[in-house]
Amino acid sequence: MSLAPPDQDVPGGNGARRPRGRRVLRWTAVVLAVVISGTACAGYLYYQHLNANIKKDALNIGDAKDRAAESKANAAGQKPLNILLIGSDARNTTENQKLGGAKDTFNTAPRADVQMLVHVSADRTNMSVISMPRDTLLQVPKCTDPDTGKVYAASTSLAMTNDSLGRGGPGCTVATWEKLTDIHIDHFMMVDFAGVVSMADAIGGVPVCVDADIYSHTSSGHGSGLKLKKGTTSIKGKQALQWLRTRYGFEDGSDITRTKAQHMYMNSMVRQLRANATLSNPGKLRDLAETATRALTVDTGLGTVTQLYDLSTELKKVPTRRITMTTMPWVYSSDGNRVLPKPTDAAKLFRLVREDIALDGKDKRKSTKTETSTDPAAADDKIAVQVRNGTRSATEAAVTSRAGTIAQLLVGKGFDQAVADTSTLLGEDETVVRYPSADLEGDAQRVAKALGIPAGQVKKSTDVSGVTLVVGADWRSGTKYTATQDDDRTPESADALNGADTTACMHVDPDYTW
Repeated sequence: MSLAPPDQDVPGGNGARRPRGRRVLRWTAVVLAVVISGTACAGYLYYQHLNANIKKDALNIGDAKDRAAESKANAAGQKPLNILLIGSDARNTTENQKLGGAKDTFNTAPRADVQMLVHVSADRTNMSVISMPRDTLLQVPKCTDPDTGKVYAASTSLAMTNDSLGRGGPGCTVATWEKLTDIHIDHFMMVDFAGVVSMADAIGGVPVCVDADIYSHTSSGHGSGLKLKKGTTSIKGKQALQWLRTRYGFEDGSDITRTKAQHMYMNSMVRQLRANATLSNPGKLRDLAETATRALTVDTGLGTVTQLYDLSTELKKVPTRRITMTTMPWVYSSDGNRVLPKPTDAAKLFRLVREDIALDGKDKRKSTKTETSTDPAAADDKIAVQVRNGTRSATEAAVTSRAGTIAQLLVGKGFDQAVADTSTLLGEDETVVRYPSADLEGDAQRVAKALGIPAGQVKKSTDVSGVTLVVGADWRSGTKYTATQDDDRTPESADALNGADTTACMHVDPDYTW
């Protein structure tokens, strides 16, 4: 399973680790279908039994204003699928406590230590995965626990993304992703420590590679306990969990490196499942179906075996060679203990997924032409424009008085009602013009045109009450806006790994060989 938690390390070690749990979830769903189709009428009760195994929770418990718009269909009427895979570090059972360690955390609020967004293209020709480091600092939106009604206020300062799970459940983690990426999430799947082990056992051995003997263990008790010889080894069960948790011993010992190992395991697992003829064995399939349904917590839209099957039929259409695993581009925070989305690169990666552009670079260029509003713009001097300073980035402070400078620029161009809003210093990678409703779309487009801002950077948003220009980190100086000449190539900082790559092998830190 990919949803492995980290070693018993202190938060914010050398980096952020990457989630792993999606692969098991989606590919085991394929198996469920086979089980169901082979049991006929006698299997009806078993079908009901499997349904009862599945734990369900609300999909998105954030406010409506923080939610992303649903994905649009392509010319053929097909829509992409976005599934958030969550690995919980809950120590709520004896087994989870034993596997996760850290006895003082028993029965405390769970954290989403593994988070992976799986994007399946509308035409089902490719799949892109983005992992977010657990220690990513961001704004967590307001969430309401669907069971207790408890309201968790939006964070007033940057918070760790993995804390979102403890703010009402997985639906808050979904809400956090949507607010950050503006990508609509259709479903989530969540698994805990014990679920990872049981799924890894049910799947069977998955080959992984290390370039030297490794023993992930320190004299102070840190490390996953993973002990392997140099070369390729087939791992399952607890050993698979150790691989997915290993930080100490892999490369530089960072959480980012752990993510790399998780990506290798996932790709190998997918190849193994697709090539393993033994999965045609009804008994093995039944065991796998039983394990998968007991291990998973899903949103209500995936709460039956039939719904999981329907999802699996879509997922298995994607060839392994068109699966791309990535990590959200990141930079270290000022104290070096946490990470932040890397300006420009992270926004670009999110845009590629949002626009359904394959991360392997094998797509034909999709048209992103923006239609001109049918609502005519008012005269320039009648358009009320609020200008905000969004020049703050992960590495630089906001430029002083930037909103006032650009407001005066607009006034000079005839937009007499342009005013600076100095109440909030926002962080926006790219300059954007937002408007709340269709009757102001033409006005927003007119403002953008006057400043040379591309029409694609004019966005409808319920976060504003009128035409609002947010001057982003890409326009920190000068009075002429120069749009970034972007392309659709995946940023190198996303560390992409192809699903068909059989040569991947983890480098072992010499201090952890045996």
